Amino acid sequence: MELSAWFKVKFDEKSIYLDVRPPNREGWDAEIHWQDIVRICFVPGSLFEPDDIYIFIKQRPESFVIPTEADGAANLWSQIINRGLFDAKLAIEAATSTEGLFCWPPD
Repeated sequence: MELSAWFKVKFDEKSIYLDVRPPNREGWDAEIHWQDIVRICFVPGSLFEPDDIYIFIKQRPESFVIPTEADGAANLWSQIINRGLFDAKLAIEAATSTEGLFCWPPD
């Protein structure tokens, strides 16, 4: 089963919504308020692995990880850049890389 069939991402003006139902595992969902986001990181995947978006929020030390192959993730990435939560030039650099960790704001 493709990842996009069980990992879904939606968003509106207030929040990002994750609906994750992996096969043979317990599902979960989450709501991430745009105003609570403090940092975004992008990790380019390999030829066989998707890129990942890491979203850090005020309320928890660990991040939410969203694979770019998730349903709706490409639209979310565009929205993150449009909202200024990730630098557009850095996004281009990250998208053309095959390794590394790209975060905004930088340390």
